[in-house]
Parts: sequence; structure tokens; C-alpha cells
Amino acid sequence: MTTRTWENLQIPAPGTYALDVAHTQIGFVVKHMMVSKVRGHFNEFAGTVTIAENPLDSSAQLSIKAASITTGAPDRDGHLRSDDFLSADKFPELTFRSTRVLGHSGDEFTLVGDLTIRDVTKSVELTVEYGGAGTNPWGQDVWGFSIKTEIDREEFGLTWNQALETGGVLVGKKIKIEIEGEANPAA
Repeated sequence: MTTRTWENLQIPAPGTYALDVAHTQIGFVVKHMMVSKVRGHFNEFAGTVTIAENPLDSSAQLSIKAASITTGAPDRDGHLRSDDFLSADKFPELTFRSTRVLGHSGDEFTLVGDLTIRDVTKSVELTVEYGGAGTNPWGQDVWGFSIKTEIDREEFGLTWNQALETGGVLVGKKIKIEIEGEANPAA
């Protein structure tokens, strides 16, 4: 892989890189019944990262198919696709478009951008850990990353809930978003 040294990091050369769907997972975690966590992910998505000459001028965009949400429980997945949550029929995509890179410390970057869920767009801050770059056994350039953030689902209009007899609610307000992935030069 063509890399360059920038502030003691070996980073990819400037250019546009596409997410490698086979090696990327867009996951989430939310509290259930105030006592446990439910994990899920999205199966269909596409995105690119454009690495600028000055890495702090880089940008990213992501589009996720709302109907591809899965938690391993078909009834729950159907409910998450319904108007109570994602309204996948009316709002088929969740999107993210970066607006700026705030800065970095070592291999950890802070990326700010607009996240749209349903018909609500809010600015969110992502922590992006650069994982390194290399060439896979088939000669394709690849670089890796981990992304974390937390959002309040109610700020995006996902307000459905149910009170519990024991106190509290069925679904937590905070959703942790965790992305593990790889990117390759865009064709």
C-alpha cells in the first residue's frame, strides 16, 4: 500500500477509499429493560473516505439501508423497521456526512458530521481510531479503523418506549454506535 508518514503515523496516500462491506460492521448497543444490553447491526451500507493531502481536511460519507437492521430476533427487527422506530418504508436510509476533523491525538481522530435518522439531522462527534494500513494476500491495499460514538435516540424522533412495572423503561435512550472496518481504494 502506498502510505506516507504524517505526525509519526503511517497513513494512506491521499485519495478516495470505499468501505469494504465484507470487512466492515456497523453495530449498535442499547439498554434493554434497564438490566441488559441488546446488540445489533446493519447488513447493507456503502461509504467512502476521502483522505486529503492534509489529513485534517479529510472527509467521509456513509449511507445505511434502514431495513437491513438486525438484532437476531425477527419480531424485534420488524418493530425496529416500523414507524415506532426507523420508519424504514418512509425513510429508507440513515446517512452520515462529515463536516470537519476537529483534531487528533496519536492514532485517534475526532470527526464531526451530520447524522440523519428518519427526517432529523443532528451534528455528532465520532472518535475514530486509525488501525493501520497494508496490502492483503491478493494484492489489494487496505487500511482499518474503529469508530465509536453515543447518541440519544429521542433527539432523532425515536421516542417509542414502554414503562416497566418495576420502574424504568423497556428501551434505553442512549445508543452506542460501534463501527469496525476496512477501506480500499475506490474504483
